[in-house]
Amino acid sequence: MDAAPPLPPPAIEQPAPYQVSYGLVTGRAAPGTRRVVVSANGRVLASKPLRGRRFTLRVELPTGELTVRVTNQDSSGRGSARVVRNVYGLPAAGRPRVVRDREDRRLAQRLRRLTRAYGGTGAFYVQSLTTGQGAAWNARARFPAASTLKLAIAAAVLEEHDGVPSPGSYVGGLLREMIIPSGDAAANELEVWLAGSTSAGSHVVNGLMQSIGMTDSIMYGGYEVPRSVSARIPVRVDEQPAFGVGKYTTAVDMARLHRAIWLASGNRGPLREQQPGFTAADARHLLWLLAHVRDTPKLDRSLRDDRGVHVLHKAGWINAARHDTGLVFWRGGVFVASVMTWSPSGAGPGSDILAGRVAASSLQRFRRLAR
Repeated sequence: MDAAPPLPPPAIEQPAPYQVSYGLVTGRAAPGTRRVVVSANGRVLASKPLRGRRFTLRVELPTGELTVRVTNQDSSGRGSARVVRNVYGLPAAGRPRVVRDREDRRLAQRLRRLTRAYGGTGAFYVQSLTTGQGAAWNARARFPAASTLKLAIAAAVLEEHDGVPSPGSYVGGLLREMIIPSGDAAANELEVWLAGSTSAGSHVVNGLMQSIGMTDSIMYGGYEVPRSVSARIPVRVDEQPAFGVGKYTTAVDMARLHRAIWLASGNRGPLREQQPGFTAADARHLLWLLAHVRDTPKLDRSLRDDRGVHVLHKAGWINAARHDTGLVFWRGGVFVASVMTWSPSGAGPGSDILAGRVAASSLQRFRRLAR
């Protein structure tokens, strides 16, 4: 008797390439499948019996860059696999959820001392997205936005684009260039793609920001290219930098944007509600891009050697202003951090040091509270 043909490989919905994953594995197995096996980077994470063909598993992924393999097996143990590369694993404790905001006064005092010691004008907003505890100072003061608002351009582009753009496509390539090395020309091209010109593209981006509560942020035209949401954590203006007309944003607005993208990656929050074209897959792709940002150490300055900590961030800088904003994932959860600085004589490495100290102090505090 001839042997039965091998099972065809499963169809995998999540995780997807060039996206982050919190450990959700979903898809459809081949007819005759009796068991599904999930492994990552060669290590088996789950082996579960299957009834029917649909499968949904939650596994504890290793964090960082992964290759995920899903195998379906028949009753005799024979099977075939589908491999998903370029997945960025994040801790299950960092899965999107909605939490109630609460001020942590001890953290606020510690971070305010750090920020007041900076030589120019500073601002911060940090919040644990796992427990809701957070702190802010000068968080509604407007700073020159520099490249931080490229994240909002990316969200607007993904909202308009039909599906996650492939890495080799025109839009996909520009998104990578704009976010990972922070390309100014790519940002301008994407604004033109959005609405025909940089000024019209800025109008679209401003609409998206307004829709999620970023009321103190403006995308003002394109970038010069050289030739060749919470009242429970008090936010106010304590020291307003003096600068001219142009793009601006605040520490709390940038925290809102990162939090909205994170929530959208779990199909939640204001971006999904107000911008229906921005899908959970779009958010997971945008977080994947942020995980690959190439920049001098800022928020991650003191965390680079902390095993299991991952910083997904977008910085911005001009001569007088230097900022970093992003999401910090660790085994116990995730927090958002936004640190902005201004110095008329020039914002330099001291700004990066401040961002690193704010992130490290916040992580220390949130870890302690989680015990």
